[in-house]
Amino acid sequence: MALITFLVEDSPTIRDNLMPALEDMVNASIVGFAETEAEAANWLAEHGDEWQLAIVDLFLKEGSGLGVLAGCRERGPGQRVVVLTNYATSDIRERCRKLGADAVFDKSNELDAFLEFCNRDRPSSFAAL
Repeated sequence: MALITFLVEDSPTIRDNLMPALEDMVNASIVGFAETEAEAANWLAEHGDEWQLAIVDLFLKEGSGLGVLAGCRERGPGQRVVVLTNYATSDIRERCRKLGADAVFDKSNELDAFLEFCNRDRPSSFAAL
């Protein structure tokens, strides 16, 4: 069963590489993407129970992934929010976790761990949508 995934990433190059990797290695179905905090917040709010995994970058064209995280605090038990960033310092990791991130990964050196997380953390509450 495909993992229904929404991507918050403003870099076309990263999206173009990440989306097929997720589809191939995680069996993800990418239902959309946003490049700004407002676009992401609107999509996630309008499609509240229509996603299982949100992947969020912190630095966006407008706004911040931190705002997206804060907006995802009220989510279903089968929904996960993961931060994938180039700035995964210990302070950023802690801040993201306090805002409700399920995990934080560095784009440059933790992609394998990120993909493993996506594959293993499929709780039984991930429902078919």
